[in-house]
Amino acid sequence: MCGIWSHGNTSRNLNYDLRTGCDRTEISANENTLSIRGSITAKCTRSSSIHLDSNPLQNQSNFCVFWDPLLDLLIVEVNGKNHILCEPKSLQGSCCTDLSQEYQKKASLYGIVKGSIHGDIINNDVMEIYTFIGDSINCKETFCDEASQKSRGANMIEEVLMKSNTTGRVDLPCAQGTVIEMEEGFTGLNLTLPAPRSVDPNMIPSVYLPSCLKSTTKIKSKVVCTYYKEQKLFQGGPPDSTLLGGIVGLSVENKTIKNLPEPVKIRFHHSALPSNYSKQCVSWDTRKDSEVNWRSEGCETVIISVTETECRCNHFAYVTVVMQVEQKATRHLEAPTFITAVGCALSLVSCVVLLYWLSKRRGKKDHSLLVHRGLVVATFFLCLCFSLTSTLANTGNETVCKITGTLLHYLLLSTLCWMTVEMFHTFLLVCCGFTSSLPPWVFYLAGFGIPAVLVSRLLSIGDIYGFRNIMTSEDATSLYFICWMLDSDRSRLAHFIINIGLLAVVVSSGAVMLFIVATKIQNRPEWRKNRMAFLSIWGLTCLFGTTWGLFNFVLLTEATLSLFCIINSCHGCFLMLRYYTLEWMKKRCELSLDGGSTGSVTVQRWCVYK
Repeated sequence: MCGIWSHGNTSRNLNYDLRTGCDRTEISANENTLSIRGSITAKCTRSSSIHLDSNPLQNQSNFCVFWDPLLDLLIVEVNGKNHILCEPKSLQGSCCTDLSQEYQKKASLYGIVKGSIHGDIINNDVMEIYTFIGDSINCKETFCDEASQKSRGANMIEEVLMKSNTTGRVDLPCAQGTVIEMEEGFTGLNLTLPAPRSVDPNMIPSVYLPSCLKSTTKIKSKVVCTYYKEQKLFQGGPPDSTLLGGIVGLSVENKTIKNLPEPVKIRFHHSALPSNYSKQCVSWDTRKDSEVNWRSEGCETVIISVTETECRCNHFAYVTVVMQVEQKATRHLEAPTFITAVGCALSLVSCVVLLYWLSKRRGKKDHSLLVHRGLVVATFFLCLCFSLTSTLANTGNETVCKITGTLLHYLLLSTLCWMTVEMFHTFLLVCCGFTSSLPPWVFYLAGFGIPAVLVSRLLSIGDIYGFRNIMTSEDATSLYFICWMLDSDRSRLAHFIINIGLLAVVVSSGAVMLFIVATKIQNRPEWRKNRMAFLSIWGLTCLFGTTWGLFNFVLLTEATLSLFCIINSCHGCFLMLRYYTLEWMKKRCELSLDGGSTGSVTVQRWCVYK
């Protein structure tokens, strides 16, 4: 209610006597006193008098009485100055509102002129007393109903939560929120949002608030995190997408949050989607759009698992995950996936056959056979584990996927280490003319032990292995998962240091060794005669791991991706072809030597190696 208080030129006071309940409320005025009395509050009980600033030349004052029953907040404004009679409390369930006029008393000279409610004039005469009678209602439900009818109803909810003089959990029928007070030394916070009891605890979103949110100019500031399970406050958005779960609203007291140096992380839990649908993090920034308009700008989508998505946003807004209804084009992955599956199957069969053939020759004390067997075993289990990783990932079991990702990484490192052992062993035989006299355990330590040490170290660090999403295109997120290293800062650092570092050593050293060995044997008569040049170079290229450079050190196009899949998925098959070809060439070489051909020392060494 507002009006003009007609008073005398003497000192003036604001008197109030407020009690709990929901009965009559009286607003009155006379020559020197403006009074408010009655039972209207939920918890506030106060009675006092406030001296008002007076001006001897002024005999009229504008005043307004503001009553917010949801917050139990009562403010009287006199000549632009606010006087808080009841401080804001936590949100009230039952409150006194729907105030209606009951009794009015006219005044002769001093009183209230042009009394109005919400701008509508009640009476132009000078009135001494206005009496109102209230009705007790469920304030929270009424407030939610009003908010749902407004285009920016969610803003109303967050403003009320921000005004409430409370911290911690706040519940409304349409939303649940947490009010957090950031103090000096705020270092960031992880929290799980409050939610209705009907929501599965495993499906409740969690939020990470970075330390950069704290204002350096304020000692304390509030953050409101609100969870909206129902979507009725957010009707609208693109017709080709559907909200996948609830919505999380974020706001900071009296501050616009944008371009954060460290993003806010919101993790959503949801049901698994069909493989031809995509998920994307979107936000509605009410500063840019008055109506609901979900945008992907400013939010990065990070797929944690088939049932978990993390949104990393550099601004505060209403954030959720949408499911794109239309099918996404993933045809550019279909061919490489099929090639990889067929190649791994061929490699598995080839490795079994080759391992059987090498095992039949175990009676010979030859380190070459030991090294060959180590590489074949590592390649077999690498192809087997890689073939199963997508299937195991889509089961959604985090523990199984972590174990599978760890095993896959170990087998990849083991395969690369055995390639390195093969490389230097070949170099010693062909170029230096002697075989290694090291005991067998040294080879096993290099091929199986070193990778075990590296992987054990990563496991001790933690947050390295788990679900990993494969991006199918630049603008869509495919739901194709494997069990591998996570898309986290620690995992990326480990990948570049260990995987890329070891691969760079293998590929660069392999290329050098390949050149040296090929130069040594290029003048061999049988090599030219039997026209085995292409097959020999090809076999050495696969053996020394130089084909892995197609993926990591060559510009990745669809052509190189397909070539990479063909060459490296069929790695076991090429090993078998190479070993059988070398065995055939060895027999030809021995026949040539037995027939009287002395040959060069290098040729004899090459026969021995084969």
